[in-house]
Amino acid sequence: MMRKRHNQVLAGLLVVQVILIAVVFWPRPAATGGGPLLAGFQAANVTFLTVRDNQGNSVALEKVNGAWVLPDAGDYPTQAGKVDTLLAKLAALSTARLATRTAASHKQLQVGPDSYLRQVEIEMADGTFQRLLVGSAAAYSTAYVRLDGHDAVYLVDLTTSDLPAVLSGWVDPVYLQVPAADVTAIEVRNASGTLVFTRPLAGTWSLAGLPAGETLDQAKVGTLLQQVTTVRLARPLGTEDRPEYGMAGPLAVVTIRTAGQEVVLTVGAQDPDLSYVVRSSESPYYVRVAGSALRDVVEKGVDGYLVPPPTATPAATP
Repeated sequence: MMRKRHNQVLAGLLVVQVILIAVVFWPRPAATGGGPLLAGFQAANVTFLTVRDNQGNSVALEKVNGAWVLPDAGDYPTQAGKVDTLLAKLAALSTARLATRTAASHKQLQVGPDSYLRQVEIEMADGTFQRLLVGSAAAYSTAYVRLDGHDAVYLVDLTTSDLPAVLSGWVDPVYLQVPAADVTAIEVRNASGTLVFTRPLAGTWSLAGLPAGETLDQAKVGTLLQQVTTVRLARPLGTEDRPEYGMAGPLAVVTIRTAGQEVVLTVGAQDPDLSYVVRSSESPYYVRVAGSALRDVVEKGVDGYLVPPPTATPAATP
């Protein structure tokens, strides 16, 4: 009888715990329908943003002459509209869905001072400053957020994907784009020598100095064409030419010609992460490009663009 009574007490306590958790963490609308989470926030007056994650990454975004740039990458321009989209979401943040008022829940919801998923620092033109802590997702396209200095946590329409904490998350990934159909010549200079591929428009490629008896592999030249006419960056670096970029003795120089344009792509030093430093004559900026994207440009000689000889058939065993 005593054991049965004991079990009933434990079951009752468990029910109470479940109810308390639901009361504390269940998002619920404020009685008034809520107001803006960021008081006095006006997107047009924001001049500086800093986004940090819990892995030690951070990105600074600055408004310069009306345009958003990355000051830590030589004022590299951000992707058109990306910061404005974020500012519109920040302006729409509301207190309508209150999750909890207790500081004890901050760690679990990942909005604590040391347990956030994202920290957003917002500086306004008048010098005022606000810090927002973005935590775990409650559902698709929503997350828990807390204004620094306040205990209340709200469920809002914002996610960590809206807040990349790396430079590449804020820029157009395409660094160089040349219409491939317009290219009439590609010259590649690397440690293996100089290769000059030419073609009439909509024609087949030829190679200057093609060894006698060899055939140029059109598919391999087509792959080269795609690699050098659409170059995607891994990370912007800035406009300063640093010695470690290796531009004084590049690993490869590619010249791309069309009827009305000549573009030079210089491939510099390779980083321990295997990416290359690259600069296009069409841009003042140096960038890093994934090693796999330009490995052929750096390493291939003439043999890499020829149709391989047929595999010999082993003689039948008598």
